[in-house]
Amino acid sequence: MDPTMQAFLAALIGAVVSGAAVLAWHVSDRQQRGPAPVVEPLLPPGVAAVLSVLRSSAVVVDDSDAVLKASAPAYALGLVRGSELSSDELATLVRQVRRDGQIRETELVLPLREGGARHVTARVAPLGSRVVLALVEDRTRERRVEEVRRDFVANVSHELKTPVGAIRLLSEAVADAADDPDAVKRFAGRMLLESDRLSNLVQQIIELSRLQADDPLDAPVAVDVDDVVRVAIDTSTIDAQAKRIAVVADGEFGLRVWGNEQQVGAAVTNLVANAVAYSDPESTVTVATRVEGDQVEISVVDQGIGIPTTELDRIFERFYRVDPARHRSTGGTGLGLSIVKHVAATHGGEIRVWSAEGQGSTFTLSLPRHVATAATPQMHRMQEVRP
Repeated sequence: MDPTMQAFLAALIGAVVSGAAVLAWHVSDRQQRGPAPVVEPLLPPGVAAVLSVLRSSAVVVDDSDAVLKASAPAYALGLVRGSELSSDELATLVRQVRRDGQIRETELVLPLREGGARHVTARVAPLGSRVVLALVEDRTRERRVEEVRRDFVANVSHELKTPVGAIRLLSEAVADAADDPDAVKRFAGRMLLESDRLSNLVQQIIELSRLQADDPLDAPVAVDVDDVVRVAIDTSTIDAQAKRIAVVADGEFGLRVWGNEQQVGAAVTNLVANAVAYSDPESTVTVATRVEGDQVEISVVDQGIGIPTTELDRIFERFYRVDPARHRSTGGTGLGLSIVKHVAATHGGEIRVWSAEGQGSTFTLSLPRHVATAATPQMHRMQEVRP
């Protein structure tokens, strides 16, 4: 073969090899630039949008127990720590649902870092083939309300049982002492006291129930503080005269507060009645009013037995009594201060107390002030009710 032919064949072979190399490069490049293989997402489409609008605490967990998605309430409730469920009980429930695909619902108690616990209901269901959805509702408030209601019913039953039982025993004593006029008179007087105590208890239970069902801010009016104080003092006049206690009203004239007149009156009346009941004979109870910013403060000051410091945080609880024996002798029901606290809360105010044993107590009811359009003259007032 001549040299020319050899050169031609070599060039042809080189061209073929080069073309093959270029073709292989293009094929590889197309494969690299081509679409990636389709992978089915773990989280079904639309789930994230649904979780964002749920009021419940929602958590989506994958097949390795890692949290894929959680709603804001779930983080606020403390259900998620990092990428894991914080509750071992809830995690166990999720694994059970993943294993058999059965929807489960249960109640859980989640401990809080600051102490106490949250009571929740959890409903866990499979979401697709690889993930599980847990919906958690916080039932702590409902549980507390139920406990308060249950305690209230139990306390009411106990408080009603005491005077009813006493009246029954006294009636039997009267029947046995029919031939002894002095004994009959003595037992009849005791029956009258117990019946009055029973009547007061029933009346305050009714009043507390009515206050809870009535929202004073639905139709608030301007309540004249002078009228409220006058009625409260008049209501306690007989008890004050019996103990020779002077009830003095002092403060500013013409003040008004926003709210319900009956509720405000009930609160102040209870404060004055308590002050008279727990004051020593021949002492003084003062009802003072003043303006403090946009609030009107009604303070009831007594010179009574005082309240121990350890009991101050509990005196506004229903039926709570610092000295049960003292309450029985005064006919107290343990509901008066609860009514005051409820009125203060529903009116956007507050009730404060200062007390020292052997020196007396000062209860201050603070309520939103109503300011008249026309200027009202402020005058110093001193009113006194003496026996």
